[in-house]
Amino acid sequence: MLNNIGIPGLLLIAVVVLVLFGRGKVSSLMGEVGKGITAFKKGVKEGGEEIEKASAAEARDVTPEAEKDKA
Repeated sequence: MLNNIGIPGLLLIAVVVLVLFGRGKVSSLMGEVGKGITAFKKGVKEGGEEIEKASAAEARDVTPEAEKDKA
């Protein structure tokens, strides 16, 4: 369905949205979308760091103390 829209169709949709909602409303909406994307990226980054910390804690040295002195 979306394969046949093309550039003229997208321009027509953009003009209709601008006429219906006005420039200020569309601008504020796009600002909110940008904030949402930024928050999502931050959450993904923090989640990755949390997973790395958890895996680093699991990979701690478990060599017995007697064996550590021999090295």
